[in-house]
Amino acid sequence: MSLVPSFTTNPEPPSLTCIASVNEARAMRIAEILSDFRHLQHYIANIRANPSAEDYYEEGYCVLRQCAVDAQALLAQPFDCQGPEPDGDCEQEKAQLQRIMLDASIRRFKIQQIYLKASAALRWVNSRNAILGTNRPQSIHTPALQQINSTMRAELASVTPARVELALRSQDSVQGKWLAEDPTWSTMEETIRTSR
Repeated sequence: MSLVPSFTTNPEPPSLTCIASVNEARAMRIAEILSDFRHLQHYIANIRANPSAEDYYEEGYCVLRQCAVDAQALLAQPFDCQGPEPDGDCEQEKAQLQRIMLDASIRRFKIQQIYLKASAALRWVNSRNAILGTNRPQSIHTPALQQINSTMRAELASVTPARVELALRSQDSVQGKWLAEDPTWSTMEETIRTSR
């Protein structure tokens, strides 16, 4: 006979424990995605390109301004998480976290697209400055300026959903992040299309 009292406990069913730990992983993944979003937003918000009045409407500067506008519009979009509050129910919490992850992933995807376009435009600005220095454009500069315009257009055209998805997944994989439930581009695209 043992002198140690025994207590009967009802351990949590393994499935609930598993769901709760996966929900923790989902919450951590959401935090990572939103951190990426915040870093890219910060980067875009800090881009400073001050063209002269004559250069204001040059293509690269227009792209940079559009990127800043698009980033601000994305930041201003309301968070979309429809559905009931979880109230401690693991399955409802799972569904809510998946909705939040989808919304966060769409935001990160869009800001990555904007970032890639802004980067192409910044390369254009730097190339233009290297060609012109402090001079105004002259006929001698025309071939080089046409080349950097063509290069930027090609870079902008290469910012496809497939490229953005590959860049994000590659970066996340290298960093060893949990990607099991990250939505694919087709899922995000369908959500974007139905929310319009």
